[in-house]
Amino acid sequence: MSYVTIFQQPEVKTEYLVMAFGGWADAGESATAAIKYLQRNLDAKKFAEIDPEEFYDFSHTRPYTTRNRDGHRRIHWPSNKFSYWAGVNGSRSAMTFVGVEPGLRWRTYSKAIVDLALEHGVKTVLHIGALLDSVPHTRDVKLTGGSTNGGLQETLEALGVRSSNYQGPTGISSAVLEACNKQGLEYMSLWGHTPHYLQAAPNYRVGYTLARKLATLLDLSLDMSELHTAAETFDEQVVAAVAKDDQLSSYVEKLEGQYDESATDTGIPDPADMLQDLEQFLRSEQRRRPEDHAS
Repeated sequence: MSYVTIFQQPEVKTEYLVMAFGGWADAGESATAAIKYLQRNLDAKKFAEIDPEEFYDFSHTRPYTTRNRDGHRRIHWPSNKFSYWAGVNGSRSAMTFVGVEPGLRWRTYSKAIVDLALEHGVKTVLHIGALLDSVPHTRDVKLTGGSTNGGLQETLEALGVRSSNYQGPTGISSAVLEACNKQGLEYMSLWGHTPHYLQAAPNYRVGYTLARKLATLLDLSLDMSELHTAAETFDEQVVAAVAKDDQLSSYVEKLEGQYDESATDTGIPDPADMLQDLEQFLRSEQRRRPEDHAS
């Protein structure tokens, strides 16, 4: 049974598949924003999608509806779309996939992705994600990741990406990794760490960092001035917001000290530790006097 609908066949062979999943693995929508920027500026063309019917419990991953100008409603189901761009001026062709982590049949879902990639010449899968972490916005974006390819691993380290020793609950990206290993595909995963006290999305600062690393890895000739400007504006807005809140400013200073002391740490944060730290911050916010907020 085929779970993938093909709209058109790519005009070129694609050596790479670049992928991201929305949801918990896309903190601040940073990873999906990075891929969508590349898709838009490299004139990527949609060519296939995975039928969501077999992979989601729609009472948990709910579709949503919209109304058009005529008053008609349309249902939007969880989207899992494949696109591709053709390499120009020395840039490499690549397939992209932006999806939603399924609730059911992870191995079948992962195999569908890998099978389609193999059909179109993919040799390496590049996954990018973003996670919430106890990191300050005043430092360079923390990046962790790794690769099953020794050369790619060395490249990641040269780009300042730390290896991760994380063990514990995982997501669909790990299931895709397992499917790649079974089929002999090389795999790389790159994660941007997003300050957990920032709720704004997209987080263009992290998205810009991920997009720049992807451009380097894929030898892309790409103008990123638009995304860079968005990242700078985002930074300015964050700085202004934090400066107005003494409690938050103190919290950021605490994170700066912790971050600088743990500069050699290679692990993805323990979610329990991160949640405890955030809960302490929120409790301190609730204890603040009303006049503190009125200023």
